[in-house]
Amino acid sequence: MARDEGYLLDNQQAEAGERFDALSVLFNPSTFRHARALGLAPGWRVWEVGAGGPSVPTWLAEQVGRDGRVLATDIDTSWIPGGDVGYEVRRHDVGAQPPPAEHFDLVHARLVLVHVPQRAQALAAIVAALRPGGWLLLEEADPALQPLVCPDESGPEQRLANKLKHGFRTLLTERGVDLAYGRTLPRRLRGAGLICVQSAAYFPMGGPACTDLERATVEQVRDHLVAAALATEDEIEQHLATVATGQLDLATSPMISAWAQKPTTASP
Repeated sequence: MARDEGYLLDNQQAEAGERFDALSVLFNPSTFRHARALGLAPGWRVWEVGAGGPSVPTWLAEQVGRDGRVLATDIDTSWIPGGDVGYEVRRHDVGAQPPPAEHFDLVHARLVLVHVPQRAQALAAIVAALRPGGWLLLEEADPALQPLVCPDESGPEQRLANKLKHGFRTLLTERGVDLAYGRTLPRRLRGAGLICVQSAAYFPMGGPACTDLERATVEQVRDHLVAAALATEDEIEQHLATVATGQLDLATSPMISAWAQKPTTASP
């Protein structure tokens, strides 16, 4: 089958904002906890790569204060407000363009590199933007570790949900997404010459934000699922009706967070 290189979860679709909101509720607490543990403080310079929405750069700007700096970049900045918001917004393709000329105390990217065709170049650019002693925090989902949206597959509704999720991930794979990329982050950070490498995994299960994320995601990819004969319109409508009842115990993929530091001196 020919690979489709188009981005499946287009930021221009209305559901993109709903997905950003749900992802913020689900994963911001974990992201913020890791950033604090790395010592994020007033005066830090931070690059938020592939920001998507405003929630993470807004929080980062609050932490670094007036003496710090936050640069929020994305290939599509539609959902990031401009103006006097406490951080700079810039259009940037991390896989195709050079990194910013300045250097940063912290660079963070969440759910970004797995969607970038030039992942190796993107990682190299991010590492190059770190100051000596600076920290990199990468976070990527790993659907291959836990492939089900309903881990408790207890009935036909759960089986249908998992069928649609399998179809969605088939579409991602056809577009070059590595569904096992998250688990490779620690190895890749070591390979990039970083030190003090650590990692953790986290995935929510159940609750309104998981429901919102599932609904928005299915709505966003429904036409692709039908066109690829991975689901029918009737199946999608049936699933969305079940999601709306709040009776499914929906889960996300595990989010792998990996962090590491740039050495202060070059290796001999």
